[in-house]
Amino acid sequence: MDFNVTLLPGDGVGAEVTDSAVAVLNAIERKFGHNFHMRTMPIGGAALDMTGVPLPKETRDACAASDAVLLGAVGGSKWSDLKPHMRPEKGVASLKAHMRLFANMRPIVLDEDFIQHSPIRPELLKKGVNIMLVREDAGGIYATTERGYRDGALGQEAFDTEVYSISEVERIAEFAFEIAAARGAKLTSVDKSSALSSGMLWRATAERVAKNYPSVAFESMQIDECLAALVKSPSDFQVILAPSMFGEFIASTASATVGNQGTQPTCTLGAGNIGLYSPVHGPMQDIAGKDEVNPIATVRAAAMMLSTSLKLVAEAVAIENAVKKVLAKGLRTKDIATGLKRPISCSRMTEELVYAII
Repeated sequence: MDFNVTLLPGDGVGAEVTDSAVAVLNAIERKFGHNFHMRTMPIGGAALDMTGVPLPKETRDACAASDAVLLGAVGGSKWSDLKPHMRPEKGVASLKAHMRLFANMRPIVLDEDFIQHSPIRPELLKKGVNIMLVREDAGGIYATTERGYRDGALGQEAFDTEVYSISEVERIAEFAFEIAAARGAKLTSVDKSSALSSGMLWRATAERVAKNYPSVAFESMQIDECLAALVKSPSDFQVILAPSMFGEFIASTASATVGNQGTQPTCTLGAGNIGLYSPVHGPMQDIAGKDEVNPIATVRAAAMMLSTSLKLVAEAVAIENAVKKVLAKGLRTKDIATGLKRPISCSRMTEELVYAII
């Protein structure tokens, strides 16, 4: 089968991890007889340097015409003094808006090989951790236009207003409930209804949508209660539904629970199959070009892309199995090489993953 995939290496280590994912996808092509027509386009700081904008029209159009998009990383101190609308990260935000993506999916899974990396006591992890975090990614406080500075009673003040409509919450809630129903999983909706009007609307809407999914066990939880429970009993969570900002808090906390970010992927989807896939880590400029970065998160993002947007489930499983085989051999990049005197390079890890597939 033929598929069109747009590659957005971006900045920092983005080019290295994207190259690793391409090598793995090439191995999948050979093993399963597919053709991935991959086109590389600039975004973020790289696009700023080339074109003067973080999201060139050519990149935007190429992504919209693709079956899926694979992103490396964006950002860096080089562009930190620019105005917000011109920073590298704005390129990704604008792309999501153009592609009408609204649902961020982040699997948070504890690999047995990384239990020693978790700060959580081992006895609390006996049941494992396998959470799908569904985060609203189109509205909320990060997307608001109601922000800025003004004169207040105590002098100059800054403000950012969170706005959610019922339809936005219904859309993401239905998305999350469909995932929970398919998994036979419990869904936990997170808000701050005890203090925020937006939280009250979120809770009321999620509870109303829950009535349409009687087979899904459902609970609502305040954000502070959720974060505390994540570090006390992470195994109790299966699917978590959260607003944009709270979802980010949960993602960071849960990532620490499972011990590392170098192996974790994420994706953002819309109403159709097309999605934006990436590792959860940033550009990591301090190690860019040193062949030290862990490529597994981006390789797993490519696996998510295969199973979710391209509907190639067996191929995605082949990648996940390759990751398990390589880790089972004890091979580790520097970020996950606790106790090892000689971690392997990004390029070597990529080679091992390719060998494990073919």
